[in-house]
Amino acid sequence: MIEFKNICKTYRVAKRQAGFKNAVKSLFSREYETIQALVDVSFRINDGDIIGYIGPNGAGKSTTVKVMCGILTPDSGICRINGKVPWKERTSHVKDIGVVFGQRSQLWWDVPVIDSFELLRDMYKMDEKRYRRNLDELTRLLDLSELLKTPARNLSLGQRMRCEIAAPLLHEPKVLFLDEPTIGLDAVSKIAVRRFVKKINEEKGTTIVLTTHDMMDIEALTERVLLIGHGKILLDGNLEELKKHTSTDKKITVKYTGRIPALSEGMKLKEARENQMTISLDPHIMPVFAAIAALASQTDLLDVSVTDISTEEVVAALYKEYHI
Repeated sequence: MIEFKNICKTYRVAKRQAGFKNAVKSLFSREYETIQALVDVSFRINDGDIIGYIGPNGAGKSTTVKVMCGILTPDSGICRINGKVPWKERTSHVKDIGVVFGQRSQLWWDVPVIDSFELLRDMYKMDEKRYRRNLDELTRLLDLSELLKTPARNLSLGQRMRCEIAAPLLHEPKVLFLDEPTIGLDAVSKIAVRRFVKKINEEKGTTIVLTTHDMMDIEALTERVLLIGHGKILLDGNLEELKKHTSTDKKITVKYTGRIPALSEGMKLKEARENQMTISLDPHIMPVFAAIAALASQTDLLDVSVTDISTEEVVAALYKEYHI
């Protein structure tokens, strides 16, 4: 279980204006700005959960993950993961966790991937039988057989990320932190990574904390979402609850021939192209069937699709609501 209680973390950052004179001046007198990265952040995550941790850049997501990994020591507050305080019991704590930073590599750049894996085996003091079993399983699930003999620098981004995800799982961690694990990946690679993450959670009961800007990752993997902004937890709830909190509107996309239909009360035009329009409908003002009937009475409809607002639109609305 992960317990995060009243955690605060500040950074002191040096600031100066551009120019040579200001650079010289800063050698003798510096101005500093205090940044509140985390402000009384509290939450609890149960064993086996997958949590989506979202927020804009600079909101405090990576700082939270670094505190949970034991990389950073908070100014105040309590953090316990599986009964251990990360920054006080780092040696024993890191044996229970795995971390993937999408923009940082833990693989040695100029040596074959298998050499990096064997280094990790020695670092975590894994016995050979356990290491081989986990390596074989990860190689099969992530299709790594042709990649293990290749230096990391020669891999494509998608290939390298598959190896990056396998690396922290070799020692069977109880908790996995994924910080932007699908950044820069193509659609096929993203789907493969999502399936794998879901599989290890279901089969091994691995607790997963996922921070990402890709809302498709959140929708595919998580049910519970934590929204952080300005260093504070703003919302904690089910993804569907967040959608209802934001809007119950439906999105209707119609293709038609003939004249452009007029919009009735409760409809708002979101996008219009030649012989196609996307409408936002408030179902409390007009039911969906009535809206379609109203459109059909004015033009010939070729195709109609009705969906809820997307997760991206939900998150964008939440950012706007909380001014983040």
